[in-house]
Amino acid sequence: MALARLHTNIKHWNERVDLAAAFRWTERLNFHEAVANHFSFAVNDNGTQFLMNPNQMHFARIKASDMLLLDANDPNVLKKPGAPDMTAWGLHGAIHRHCPHARCAMHVHSIHATVLASLADSTLPPIDQNTAIFFNRYVIDEHYGGLAFEGEGERCATLFSDPKKKVMIMGNHGILIIGDSVADTFNRLYYFERAAETYIRALQTGQPLRVLSDEIAEKAASEQEDYDNQAERHLTELKAILDEEGSNYAS
Repeated sequence: MALARLHTNIKHWNERVDLAAAFRWTERLNFHEAVANHFSFAVNDNGTQFLMNPNQMHFARIKASDMLLLDANDPNVLKKPGAPDMTAWGLHGAIHRHCPHARCAMHVHSIHATVLASLADSTLPPIDQNTAIFFNRYVIDEHYGGLAFEGEGERCATLFSDPKKKVMIMGNHGILIIGDSVADTFNRLYYFERAAETYIRALQTGQPLRVLSDEIAEKAASEQEDYDNQAERHLTELKAILDEEGSNYAS
């Protein structure tokens, strides 16, 4: 950690470290896709300035000092040296331009969430505790329009108008998760993929599903939202494991 302390004069260092840890664990869980997919975190009050991973760097190598600091209202971002990936800018730039409640945004093509997004009916019924915590807390994008360049990103951003809904099941594409912090968002990403896997595997049995009532599903979702510090402890433990392994994520 001595090396990490040398970098603490870099702006938004703690947030960079949290993002780097999230990238490393996303790769370890095989939620990533080659050198695609992107995470971002807003660092100013209105959310328009944000950190994001560099263009086409593998999640397994990303360090805190690698993060780009971007301005969603800068029309010349893609013309500058070290510019972000065009689709990352299109999607995350739009989110941070139009959705100030989305402090953090994580977009992946994780297997089970993407299978869910590929079904004609992409709803996630509450068949267990993990699926129940997302009850009435996601939106389904039914109008995939190609790679997430600026027009597609702007369209997607409009779907996060309800602050209660922090998951976008991107039909024919993948998943987009937003949250209040890196820990909050990564925790939601982790549990959504687990929930999607449970549902997909349940469908594969061909047996009738044991679906919870709306009342119990809402109760479970509300209880999860009130479960103090669970997301923060999750990320703290993951960083502790990385530290014990001698990872350079926090450099």
